[in-house]
Parts: sequence; structure tokens; C-alpha cells
Amino acid sequence: MFQMFQLPFMVQAFSAAVITGILLSYLGVHVVGRGIVFVDLALGQISSLGVAFAAFIGTGVTSIPLIFTLSGALLMSFINIRDKRLKQEAIIGILYAFTSALTVLLISKTAHGDSDIQEVLFGNILSVSWQQITAIGIVAGVILLLQFIFFRKFFALTESFEHGVNHLIGIFNIWNFLFYISIGLAIVFAVKINGVIPVFSYLIIPAVSAIMLTKNKTTVFIIAMVISILGGFFGLNFSFHYDFPAGSSIVVVLGGFFLLASGYRIARGSTDKKQISNS
Repeated sequence: MFQMFQLPFMVQAFSAAVITGILLSYLGVHVVGRGIVFVDLALGQISSLGVAFAAFIGTGVTSIPLIFTLSGALLMSFINIRDKRLKQEAIIGILYAFTSALTVLLISKTAHGDSDIQEVLFGNILSVSWQQITAIGIVAGVILLLQFIFFRKFFALTESFEHGVNHLIGIFNIWNFLFYISIGLAIVFAVKINGVIPVFSYLIIPAVSAIMLTKNKTTVFIIAMVISILGGFFGLNFSFHYDFPAGSSIVVVLGGFFLLASGYRIARGSTDKKQISNS
């Protein structure tokens, strides 16, 4: 099970998976609580659009995706739907579809269009460098420190979304803005390593699974981060031993944890119903 660590590139891949997994699963608890699960796909796709645009014009490989993603995060922080017939997810979903189409259009004009699209979707974590790991590590450290220092502020804002009173935050809220900027920074660096689909999976699956397993607010964050680490470890192991793509393997393993959590939730619900009926 630990043979993969004999290879330096697998050590690097696991290091990247741990850092991105912990960061994204933590932020994912807030994303799921706010009911904006499309935000990751949309921002991830905006980042990919930046990569495709930079490749199309032949410059700005690092700066353009960052500018695109932070601009998208800023735009989303201002979305505050007051019409009850509309949901925030609908607007974010439109942004995702629009940027996805633009990305495909730009990539189709590159020399290796099909392979480039595959890398945008699932990344290439096995080729990650220590320089990239250091960069995402620094970003993760800054974001998690900010989240820790102002935990009550961010958590109170998330609870306002859970209770349906988010319309009271106004057009601009500094904590909402900082949250979206945190998400944007996390995604722009994570997508370059993992790809859009694994990043979305890291953000959503551990958080949803943790919510199914416990009602304790603090424990949810811990379980989500543990699931992300285990997902990265067993996913890379599966890829290493059976020669499957690493990104897809990690997503499948995370999906397996979700199924286990779902089974536990169903079993617990059945037990609770029996106890209620017996009493």
C-alpha cells in the first residue's frame, strides 16, 4: 500500500493532494452550507478559460488565469438574488456553461485540443513540481489562517445562508467578498494541479459526506478534511497499482466515501425510526 512512496513523483502527487484536499474540503463545508455548489465548477471553469485564453494569445500563462478567476470571484460576491423565483445556483450555472463553451472554443484552436481538454478537466497531478506544491502550500496557509482568525465571521455568514436570511447582508459584504476571493485563489492554484472535476470533487464530496456522518459543526470540518486526505491516498494507490489516470481515480474513491456515508445515513435513519416507533 505504501510502495508508491518509493517514487519521488508519487510523493509529490500525494503532497499536492493533501494540501489541496484539506483546503478545498474546509471551504467546501461553507460552500455546501451556502447552497452554492456550482461556484467551484464555475470558478474552476473560469480559471480554465484563463489558461485557454493565455495559450491562445501565447502569453500570461500564470497571470491571466489568476485575473480571470479573481474577477469571477468578485462578480459572484455581488450576486444577491431577491426575486424568489430565481436561485443563486441558476446564475452561477449559466456562468459555468458559458465559460465552458468559451474554453472549448479556444482549446479547439490549439495543436493538441483533445488532450488539452482532458487535462483541463482532470489535471495531471502526477507531474506536479515542488515549486507548484510550495505555491499552493503558501496560498493554503494564508487562506486557512484567515479562516481561522475570523472563523466566527465566516461561519455566521454561512449560517445566514442556511437559515435563508442572506438577503440581509446587503449588496456588498466584506466577509462575503473575502470568502469568494479565498475560493477563487484556492481554485486557480488547485485547478492547475488537479483539473476542474477533481477540484469540484474535493470541494463538495468530503463536505457532503461529513454532514451525513455528524451534526456537530466543528466535527464536520475535521471529518471532511480526513476524507479528503484518505481520498487522495487511496485514489493515488489505485492509480499506481492498476495504471488508471490519477485524477479520475481520486474522484472515484471520493465517490466511494460518499456512498459509504450515504449508507450509514440511511441505516441510522432506519434505526432512529424504529426507536421512535417503539417508544
